[in-house]
Amino acid sequence: MSIIPVPRVAVIVVAAGSGTRLDAGVPKAFVGLDDHTILRHCLRGIFEAPPMQVIVVAPSGREGDALTDADEAAGERRDLVTVVAGGSTRQASVAAGLSALWGDIEYVLVHDAARALTPPDVFDRVIGALEAGAAGVVPVMPVVDTIRQMDGETIVGVVDRSRLSAAQTPQGFPRGILEAAYAAAGEEFTDDAAVVAASGHAITTVPGDATAFKITTRADLERARALVSPLPHSTVSADTPVLPRVGIGTDVHAFGGDGSLWLAGLEWPGEQALSGHSDGDAVAHAIVDALLAAAGLGDIGTHFGTDRPEYHGAHAEAFLGRTLALLGEAGFRVGNVSVQVQARRPRFAGRRAEAEAVLSRALGGAPVSVSATTTDGLGFTGSGDGVAAFAVALVVAAR
Repeated sequence: MSIIPVPRVAVIVVAAGSGTRLDAGVPKAFVGLDDHTILRHCLRGIFEAPPMQVIVVAPSGREGDALTDADEAAGERRDLVTVVAGGSTRQASVAAGLSALWGDIEYVLVHDAARALTPPDVFDRVIGALEAGAAGVVPVMPVVDTIRQMDGETIVGVVDRSRLSAAQTPQGFPRGILEAAYAAAGEEFTDDAAVVAASGHAITTVPGDATAFKITTRADLERARALVSPLPHSTVSADTPVLPRVGIGTDVHAFGGDGSLWLAGLEWPGEQALSGHSDGDAVAHAIVDALLAAAGLGDIGTHFGTDRPEYHGAHAEAFLGRTLALLGEAGFRVGNVSVQVQARRPRFAGRRAEAEAVLSRALGGAPVSVSATTTDGLGFTGSGDGVAAFAVALVVAAR
């Protein structure tokens, strides 16, 4: 593994917005573009730029999901990632990010996660201008539409567009200037350059990029999805058929845990418990793996690993409910699930229908079928040392 030098530049990724205009039912940063979220696409571009400290400001309660996206995008740069909870306003969120800066940081970039397709060379241009001595840098695009000045419904003039530019992010500043400007800010500004300009500093511009548009409306979202789609842009539309996708999942747990046995979402009194970080429910965990695989969202370790203390001792309902939410955010719904258990005990015949009902309810009513078998005394399941489960899941586009 290569050694990454301590960076002099940090980027604060503002991802705490609610995304009300998208009306997607989840915070904007966690809406899916393809197999990945807006945040994941944003971070991929950042990690293709020179190494920086990356501070993701997430909605309160979604820090774990943000860290999952960041870790997957970062690769060998995982040690550069910090996730903090945002505030009630954009400025409060940026202030939260500023509080997480490392001591060696000299320059700070502030970037909107909603500008998910910003290419790495925009970051390079902003950093270059800072290193050349700028007190503030904003990437801009020329305004190409005719801008009319209005009085109600009446046009009263035309604005000279040659004097206008559309601001983008990342916006960059020397650390001391940005921190001082935020400390002095007595009102809410539209962006960070306005905060710094209000404290008396000149702002420099560099060329932006057309793909760095901000995903704000449903039309913006569809445009972004078309740009990241593997299909030719001319064939992508709201009516483009999306084929069902299939995933396979497996899980194994040994007997030897504390308390009761939990399997297929049911408690089995009098049976020996399975060991594991959660309740060891191999059936539920195999289903989770199959669903995540079908949607291209990683595996159970990606979202429910041992580094997530909130899932210690958790039962099937927590795992399946969260997986259902992840699928929804990525634009999928569950078609159906089939899972087979291999074990000497417990005996499923008398509780199969109950297990299917519990698992189906946890997946929003999607059909779940459960079957059980033994291995005729062969292997660890045959000797009674543990339980294995194998699941196949079908997911389809939510639209």
